[in-house]
Amino acid sequence: MHSLVCFESWTNLCLCVFVPLSGDLESFKKQSFVLKEGVEYRIKISFKVNKDIVSGLKYVQQTYRKGVKIDKSDYMVGSYGPRPNEYEFLTPLEEAPKGMLARGTYNIKSKFTDDDKHDHLSWEWNLNIKKDWKD
Repeated sequence: MHSLVCFESWTNLCLCVFVPLSGDLESFKKQSFVLKEGVEYRIKISFKVNKDIVSGLKYVQQTYRKGVKIDKSDYMVGSYGPRPNEYEFLTPLEEAPKGMLARGTYNIKSKFTDDDKHDHLSWEWNLNIKKDWKD
């Protein structure tokens, strides 16, 4: 399974990062993606189903700030059968936190799970909210 994490602002600015979700996921946890405070964005995930039909696939994202869980989002992705092409999932539009107190690093724990509570893939990543894209 591979993922394309894409942060799109409403002004059509798009930061896309191709993330191969295989191999050493620990190194991915050390990276941080920058997002300007207050922008509206979506996360786009591309994935491939290789063998069996996946029923009731869900994307679960838990957001932590300084070790405290501040948000949990569950998105129903759907049921998918194997095919050579990738599927895509786009989260609903969200707004990045804004203000001096909201700036900083957020640790995000993401996973794909299904109706049978089978975890297909889990990984962690960091999001850094800044005053501007270049800060």
